[in-house]
Amino acid sequence: MGRIAVVIDNGSGFTKVGFAGEKKTRFILKTASCLPNCATAMRGMPCSLDAWGTAPGRSRPLKHGVIVDWESMESLWHHLFACGLKTSPKNWPILMSDSPTSPPKNREKVTELMFETFSVPAFHMASTGLLALCSGGSLSGLAVEAGAEVCHATPIYAGHTWHKATFRLDLAGAALSKYFHRLLLKACPDPRLQALPRRTVTMLKKQCCYVSLDYEAALRTPTPQLPSACFCKADGCPVTLTDKCFHCPEPLFQTSLLGHNSPGLSSLAFQALQAVPETIRPKLAANVLVAGGSTLFPGFPQRLSLELKALCQKQQQWPAVSSGTVLNPQLVAKPERGLATWVGGSLAGSLHSFHRLWVTRAMYEEQGAGCVHAVFD
Repeated sequence: MGRIAVVIDNGSGFTKVGFAGEKKTRFILKTASCLPNCATAMRGMPCSLDAWGTAPGRSRPLKHGVIVDWESMESLWHHLFACGLKTSPKNWPILMSDSPTSPPKNREKVTELMFETFSVPAFHMASTGLLALCSGGSLSGLAVEAGAEVCHATPIYAGHTWHKATFRLDLAGAALSKYFHRLLLKACPDPRLQALPRRTVTMLKKQCCYVSLDYEAALRTPTPQLPSACFCKADGCPVTLTDKCFHCPEPLFQTSLLGHNSPGLSSLAFQALQAVPETIRPKLAANVLVAGGSTLFPGFPQRLSLELKALCQKQQQWPAVSSGTVLNPQLVAKPERGLATWVGGSLAGSLHSFHRLWVTRAMYEEQGAGCVHAVFD
């Protein structure tokens, strides 16, 4: 148990793997990947985020953060060990992230695979929200995550995740990329834009889009006064983007723009704070940590902070529901928040005090896969 652990963060978009105690991942791969022959892929060629595309005719292994294709996921894990880390899982304790809203049976299935198929000596699962908080050096707070296919608002106190107070939004980066593509076509109905690869659209989204601090005011702003971005089509013809740049991320705050009727992220975060005991709300509100690739839009933390503070202040005007305590949300948004879950796992897995939380092979053989629930958050 003195050995360093392998940390695996399973995301709907990308799976990240590396060794505990290190600052950077060793290997990042699209979760839905057509895996090549390891020897060919790794011969003098580092793995990149977009090295391989989605396997044709195969469903994504994860859907909204939850594993749905076990065969594909198992193949991905084999690939990460054989080609990414170039080591056997038999030699390492494994710390793996899991969605806070994943079914308990899924965690048991993962535990069974780790011990029976991968023969790991020890295993631990922790929610993405808890690990994200760990990246900031804390075990109490509200984790607001926005990834590729799902968003979560997860309250955590003293390392304990309040699952009944965790809220999920099945709208995230992938949906925003599709929305952005539609906006591009609407602005410039050129057949060549229709054929833009998804990877190119996603790259443009990351480079050009931002969150407006006041969406309604931005809509009224004359186009020449708006920030603009320009890119060139394959024929060299430039396309200028203006209002489309702040339209794209707005569904994270107003889901109705994509036909959803669920609350936006600010409201989800507020609901999560209200769903925990009143005595711990101020402490959680004082550490609202944002994590995930879809929180990297310029202006995202500021907009979330403004709206969350406004909701908390507005509540004080409702005597029937006001607790008398004015919450003052404080956001933490680190530059590396796109990898916050893996970084938190790397930090946690390197701590000697964390070792008592492992599910060991002896525990698994005695109690079965259900023993993972005793250590999951």
